[in-house]
Amino acid sequence: MNEYTIVVPDNDVLSCVCGTNDKNLKLIEEHLGIPVFTRGNELSIMDDRRELCQEFQFIVDRIVDEVNSGEKDAEDIVRSVLNTNYHANMDEICIQVPGALRKVYARSQNQADYIHLLQTKDMVFCTGSAGSGKTFLAVAEGLRLILTHKKNKMIISRPVVEAGESLGYLPGDLEQKIDPYLRPLRDAMETLLPMETVKRLFEAGIIEVAPLAYMRGRTLNNSVIILDEAQNTSYAQLKMFLTRMGDNSKVFITGDPTQIDLPKKVNSGLVHSIEVLSSIEDIGFMELTADDVVRNHLVKKIVKAYEYDEEKQNDE
Repeated sequence: MNEYTIVVPDNDVLSCVCGTNDKNLKLIEEHLGIPVFTRGNELSIMDDRRELCQEFQFIVDRIVDEVNSGEKDAEDIVRSVLNTNYHANMDEICIQVPGALRKVYARSQNQADYIHLLQTKDMVFCTGSAGSGKTFLAVAEGLRLILTHKKNKMIISRPVVEAGESLGYLPGDLEQKIDPYLRPLRDAMETLLPMETVKRLFEAGIIEVAPLAYMRGRTLNNSVIILDEAQNTSYAQLKMFLTRMGDNSKVFITGDPTQIDLPKKVNSGLVHSIEVLSSIEDIGFMELTADDVVRNHLVKKIVKAYEYDEEKQNDE
């Protein structure tokens, strides 16, 4: 039986790959079903199966890549790698934004499928719980498209309903009025790009923020258009937004149907639109779950607890 060996030149990175007391190596061994041996700065398996050797190479390469990109939680990286289909093309599980501080990898198979939809469909609806990556991945793909000059502009929007106030009564100019509502989207950008780069994109008008109410009457060509928190749109608002789509544009709609802040008598436009448009093959639909949550591990437990409680209430 032949030995298949991978050299990891950086000892600190190798230590992250192996984990404390080789905890990560044990996870990889359980996944592959065979032992992984360490010798100096080498990782080896004894196996003649070409496919298994390729998977071992994929797992180690991606862990090394993510650690080198600045990810610190090696165990979380290993678990996410093992949950992702290694047969997929690297472009389908990774978003590479030019000039970015790090690559954006899918942390679950659902996220990998979502990235594939973002890259192959002109309109994508994604629902999911807090921290599942629905907004972050849409923003990352939007940045990739404008920074590779495939689109001229990125327009990001949210319905303004959280505070129950009209924008006209809030202090400051338009940008100052809506900044609190769009801050999460800007935070996502600054996670990927240097702050100065993000600032220049806004100042040049390449990235534009617009409250949903200000979208009426526009036709958006050659653009990436992102609507976040879409669960808080009415039927009429979301229909208006979807029909802003112009030539050579992409539209990404994200939201969490379990966190609707609309008045009780107002139905969510997101829920209605998914039902109405689900038969259109050219539109992509993705539902992320608590298993896709990539924030602090405690967030995943909280989301699952709430999901269980809601299911129990529905059964009653």
